[in-house]
Amino acid sequence: MIHPIPSGTRDVLPDETREVRAITDTLRRVFERHGYGEVYTPALEYESVLARADMAEARPAYRVFDEAGAVLVLRSDMTVPIARVVATRYASSEPPLRFCYFAHCYRGVRPQRGQPRELLQAGIELIGAPAPHGTAEALTVLCHSLDATGLKDYRVGLGDASLFPSLMASMEVPQSARRALLDALVLRDYVTLEQGLAASGLPAGSAELLLEVPQRRGGEEILTDVPAPAAEAVTGLRRVHELLEPAVAERVLFDLGLVRNIGYYTGAVFDVYDPALGAPIGGGGRYDELLGRFGRGLPAVGFALGVDRLHIALAGEERGTGALLAGAGPTDT
Repeated sequence: MIHPIPSGTRDVLPDETREVRAITDTLRRVFERHGYGEVYTPALEYESVLARADMAEARPAYRVFDEAGAVLVLRSDMTVPIARVVATRYASSEPPLRFCYFAHCYRGVRPQRGQPRELLQAGIELIGAPAPHGTAEALTVLCHSLDATGLKDYRVGLGDASLFPSLMASMEVPQSARRALLDALVLRDYVTLEQGLAASGLPAGSAELLLEVPQRRGGEEILTDVPAPAAEAVTGLRRVHELLEPAVAERVLFDLGLVRNIGYYTGAVFDVYDPALGAPIGGGGRYDELLGRFGRGLPAVGFALGVDRLHIALAGEERGTGALLAGAGPTDT
């Protein structure tokens, strides 16, 4: 007899659980050494709390009602709950504030391969540290954490969430067309992006620029000759890169097409890639306006790693997890 489980979820058996625990224990040690204190928040949040952020890319998967009829949702990320915690429990605390977490999140996704509804995430939130120094710290903790697990071949793509919207505004892209163009870029669907730009009625030169700039990816050479509306974002990326220690900086590549479909990101954004996995292991970025929606306006930056994806990438590289379990893993950075 087969007893099904909900779509997008899975059972994790003892051998894999031990390997995942080795990963999370390693990440926890790195987070704590960098001064990040671990927090827990309720798995259930009021829907009205999550509604304070544009969660298009991380919409809740499950809704229930409490005894008073209020709508509750299983949290779809940890950034919004931690923003709530800061505004309510740390309303007068002197920033910067540093938090880390290990938590399951639940997202409404199309039930297809590689898109789970239940995700185990490990991450940090750095509250009250403005760019570029706060961003550089988050990237440093990210790379130190991945190095400690034994992941070898990863790279970190660094972009700016404000760059493409600024370009669209400067080129006077019709407001009605901007959402679809941004969605195409989120998916890296340059065919649809090109078609949308052609249909928008823009001059050919403007359309070509909006198609070409987001495809720039590589070293510092791609930051030259950028259009004036992108200059501020590019300057910010340069300043972050200059603050990174060499071992972290060499992991970073610039990606001017990197954007997010979660509306609270305001500046630098980043993704972690590894050739052993066909999807980002995790990512993050700046969300300098989100805390203000909860009553305490502070700049902030953070990242989340998909622990299951990190586990798969480590297995694909055939190093890391097994060594950690055997007690011979690399020293935490």
